[in-house]
Amino acid sequence: MTEDPTTKYPQPDLPQQEQEHPGSTGAMEPRPDHGEDSYVGSGQLTDRKTIVTGGDSGIGRAVALAFAREGADVLFTYLPEEEKDAQETVRLVEEAGRKAVAVACDIREEEQCRALVERAVSEFGRIDVLVNNAAYQMSQPDGIQAITTEQFDRVLKTNLYGMFWLSKMSLPHIPSGGSIINTTSVQAYQPSPHLLDYATTKAGIKAFTQGLAQMVASDGVRVNAVAPGPVWTPLIPATMPDTSEFGKQSPLGRPAQPAEMAPAYVFLASEKASFITAEIVNATGGTPLP
Repeated sequence: MTEDPTTKYPQPDLPQQEQEHPGSTGAMEPRPDHGEDSYVGSGQLTDRKTIVTGGDSGIGRAVALAFAREGADVLFTYLPEEEKDAQETVRLVEEAGRKAVAVACDIREEEQCRALVERAVSEFGRIDVLVNNAAYQMSQPDGIQAITTEQFDRVLKTNLYGMFWLSKMSLPHIPSGGSIINTTSVQAYQPSPHLLDYATTKAGIKAFTQGLAQMVASDGVRVNAVAPGPVWTPLIPATMPDTSEFGKQSPLGRPAQPAEMAPAYVFLASEKASFITAEIVNATGGTPLP
């Protein structure tokens, strides 16, 4: 039986809430849905070896869970202060009968990225799918004058440098048939002024995805991205001043849940997408993108 997408999940007005960055899943109201009770695998990623950055919560957790239920082993990153959420992702992956490797890693540091790739190769022998998902944002309603160099540096290093290093370091270990999937955003096309630096990086991710895809196509490696609209994750109460109307601007009238993003990543990682590369899958809740 089909469900009305406008009422399938909680709609604004949502409870107003604030958290210290990076935020916690358990403190959110309503609790995000990562597909714990709904995602059913069908063997699309049997025995794939995968890396998912930012896999402790939000889209990253939903992707890790879906990958595991599709038959993949998952190594994922998290920040040390996200240990509790990370252990829940481990539980979900292992409950699906797959190997889970949780690695505390700050992808702003090149050497930590290098160690991460080495750990994945040590654990798995190869990398079939790299998902560059980890991101940082901080809303600045007061405009560009409020964006400090420290913030700008953190946003660019997390969102762009980490993706660049991990892609570069992983490619020698990605066999023909493997893929890289990046998380861009509706912000790449329709930047919100209060997320100026974040939107800048998301536009960069789009360009990087399409350029790298052409570079490695002859090696049989596909590179694609998913562009979510508003998604209900711990990053929202940790970085946005007003959560009550979050997602209300989407044509579907609500934010997405992480579980609604995961199938796009599964599809792009699977053999069903074998002729799809340099593409952006838009999952915006109805906001038209060019």
